[in-house]
Amino acid sequence: MNSAPNVPAATAPAASLPLVLVPACNKMLGDHPYHIAGKKYADAVRLAGCLPLVIPNADAVELQALLAIADGVFLTGSPSNVHPSHFDEDVLDLSLPLDPARDAWTLPLIRHALATGLPLFTVCRGTQETNVALGGSLHQAVHAVAGKDDHRAPEGKPPEVQYGPAHEVFVEPGGVLERVVGLRKFDVNSVHGQAVNRLAEGLRVEARAPDGVVEAFSAVAASGFNLCVQWHPEWQAASNDVSMRMLTAFGQACRQWKEGRRGPHP
Repeated sequence: MNSAPNVPAATAPAASLPLVLVPACNKMLGDHPYHIAGKKYADAVRLAGCLPLVIPNADAVELQALLAIADGVFLTGSPSNVHPSHFDEDVLDLSLPLDPARDAWTLPLIRHALATGLPLFTVCRGTQETNVALGGSLHQAVHAVAGKDDHRAPEGKPPEVQYGPAHEVFVEPGGVLERVVGLRKFDVNSVHGQAVNRLAEGLRVEARAPDGVVEAFSAVAASGFNLCVQWHPEWQAASNDVSMRMLTAFGQACRQWKEGRRGPHP
């Protein structure tokens, strides 16, 4: 059977688009619990030529049902942090939000995606989740670590400033990121208080910040496309060439999965 041509998401029938799971976060609004996902993440999945499906918490049975229909996974950023009990630490700052309900199903989701080759793209918290899911650890306050910069957004500034270019990243040669973007360095935003400390076994550094913080990594043994970045490429992605190259590569991998080819990294 011939493969369907790559059709832009704006014109392709919705049923023909790859289906990408986007995890929701858990947040109280007033006295009521809500499942919430940022619009910018759903928009980024659409820019990749895919159909976003925002998922609330999923138990083991529900997760298996979702994985049976998924063509990719996009792990979002969040105001919340991964609970440090997952890397054998106590909570450093009790004032910062946590989301153990998200942790409970995204950590096994990550392991399944990488084990089966299901395309995986992660941003900020999602990247931290991936490192933790595979046995790594995090700096709970990277700005308090000797020799590291403050990677948090400036307080009290509008989003255009908070998500503006903050520093360069230096891309490791020969990896997924270099193949996708074709650059050895470029500017990124920086809106995170936590960062990779001990990189999990089997992960390859794809880029670093000037202070050495890991800004991107991939799972080298995974058979499918996977790329995990610490910055926020979804922010104004349509006008950012680097962001669009990454989203295009992710979308291509999701289409390959949907069509049954399950191809290697772009």
